Amino acid sequence: MSVRLVDCRPRAAYEAGHVPGAVQLDPETQLSTPTGDPSVGGRHPLPDPHALGAVFAAAGIGPDTFVFAYDDGSGWAARCWWLLRHLGHDAAGTFDVRAYAGALETRESRVERAPFVPHVRDDDVIEAAEIRSRLGDPALVLLDARAPERWRGDVEPLDPVAGRIPGARNAFFEEPLPAGAIEPDEIAVYCGSGVSAAPVILRLVLAGRDDARLYPGSFSEWCRDPSNPIERGDST
Repeated sequence: MSVRLVDCRPRAAYEAGHVPGAVQLDPETQLSTPTGDPSVGGRHPLPDPHALGAVFAAAGIGPDTFVFAYDDGSGWAARCWWLLRHLGHDAAGTFDVRAYAGALETRESRVERAPFVPHVRDDDVIEAAEIRSRLGDPALVLLDARAPERWRGDVEPLDPVAGRIPGARNAFFEEPLPAGAIEPDEIAVYCGSGVSAAPVILRLVLAGRDDARLYPGSFSEWCRDPSNPIERGDST
């Protein structure tokens, strides 16, 4: 099995210094789809599976490649991990480049294209319509990966409405999973735009819950539909 390092930071950070041999995948244009309408798919919509498969192929990721994706704590490495898994490629992990103590290089890494064939999963996402229809359903627990002050609705620096999806529990992506997070019958995770939810899903998988689903549009999509209810405050 070959190994491919993937730098999930912006281009400027990659060019300033990256782990030797790493290729860069751009967070905004390759690990998400640019959009002018966050009400459809949120601020970072999922890429088209076949377009993303071509991106992974160009990055030298084939069926026998283990991928180590890294970032600097932003959540994009886990997003890359989740996207690989969504397309049927489970051989992947993540690390924080801030913990890397080795040499860095500035020249762009050149890799050979590999045969990547997407096998898109149909059991790892949840959409707004299902969430709306199941609000209050005790079998489905929503985890909100944003910072506590955004979950409470005290502030909202990125989206037009503050608050959370009713009933959602806070599971800030920079902290360990909260108590009881792996116990519900069904788990769905969201954040602001579908990126920082991925580290929470990764932790859930490592804790034995490989069935947690992502709400890709997340709160940036949810809050732009005036028919969707919003909850604020310290507790649900």
